[in-house]
Amino acid sequence: MTATHTAAQRIAGFTANLKAESLPEEVKDAAVLHVLDTLGCGLAASALGEASYVVSGADEGAGNGPATGIGVAHGLPAAEAAFVNGVLCHALDFDDTHPDSVTHVSVAVTPAALAAGEAAGADGATVLAALVAGNEVSTRIGAAAGGLFHARGLHPSGVCGVFGATAAAARARGLDAATTAHALGIAGSMASGLLEFLADGADTKRLHPGWAAQAGITAARLAAHGATGPATVFEGRRGFYATYLAGIDVDLGAGLADLGERWNTPAIAYKPYPACHYTHAPVDALAELLREHPVRPEEVTRLVAFTDKTGVDLVLEPAGDKVRPRTPYDAKFSLPYCLASLLVRGSVEVASFTAEAITDEAVLAVTPRVGYETREYSPRPDAFGGGVRVETTDGRTFEAQLRYQRGGMENPMTEDDVRGKYRANAGLALDAEAVRELEDAVTTLGERPGLGFLAAVRS
Repeated sequence: MTATHTAAQRIAGFTANLKAESLPEEVKDAAVLHVLDTLGCGLAASALGEASYVVSGADEGAGNGPATGIGVAHGLPAAEAAFVNGVLCHALDFDDTHPDSVTHVSVAVTPAALAAGEAAGADGATVLAALVAGNEVSTRIGAAAGGLFHARGLHPSGVCGVFGATAAAARARGLDAATTAHALGIAGSMASGLLEFLADGADTKRLHPGWAAQAGITAARLAAHGATGPATVFEGRRGFYATYLAGIDVDLGAGLADLGERWNTPAIAYKPYPACHYTHAPVDALAELLREHPVRPEEVTRLVAFTDKTGVDLVLEPAGDKVRPRTPYDAKFSLPYCLASLLVRGSVEVASFTAEAITDEAVLAVTPRVGYETREYSPRPDAFGGGVRVETTDGRTFEAQLRYQRGGMENPMTEDDVRGKYRANAGLALDAEAVRELEDAVTTLGERPGLGFLAAVRS
């Protein structure tokens, strides 16, 4: 980044000029697999009636348009479709996360890229470039601050995701670099997302990526029609980092130095469980121990979870809220509940987080036995490492831990794993033939003349 170019201008130049044919094959393959995973999560949420208010709200006042909303029978305006899909795809908390930025990337970028692409009549290659641009922008803006947004009570998936969504929307509709820079500047005034949902398990977290996707579409549209945004939206004295992280120096320039040379898209981690990423490594560690040392719930006197400080704040404290989750979404942020579910039921799955499931007294009898210890697993800001110790009534102690959570680059899920997850999720909403056809269309996105295949996700 030269002295004559601001961060927004550097990002905009990269975004406007990115072409699918110039992308490494592993980047393209990762991008489409994340789209597949994201749509599967949204279809499962729709089938289970999660966040149904977003679909009924779209039916009430959105009107008709060229874009597709999951579970909405008619076409929607692009911004409304992006909002619906962003909310639904995040509703189960089963969607991907980029560890370094602690950002749910695809649930803002994918809805924005697809809706903007449908509205613009873009071909698949253009949308593929838009997806990668959005991924690279979201992850770098978030990674520059690591876990600091969480410490301030901000949700990076919303406050950083809006910039990735804006980049994706701008690329999908073919905006030039100067206009894209204005769109990013506009998006800075739309960045939002508070973590206060943790206080009572409210629905607001799932709204954050939907709003980011909608705002990204809107910012790109306003810029296309002549609205301007500050060129120094990131580094300015009253800019994004200075206001959201006041008093902390953030160096975004370092993350942009290799933009277009090093790719973050393959580093975005998939989720094997529909719960907060900080629950995953301890749950996998417990699963490993139970395979090696089968014990019944009544034989366990104590479970001690291992996680870092951010994990404690998200999934272990305040302890009173975590031992008896108040809502299904609350349970997704309760490590005691997730560990107890695995111990009692043998699984942590979509069905573990229903209104009925979270009142299961057999599970709730175990949650008070869960304690924790803080440990650091990686020099990276967040790698979601964790583990568990099991203490039994006959004095035995078993311990296991994962330095990196399953689903990330260091401990990956295979492509077959991700496709299997998609098929299970999508199969809740679509018949087998439609599941296969959508999978084929998404994974060959770069070769598609358009996005007509998205009609399959309408109700």
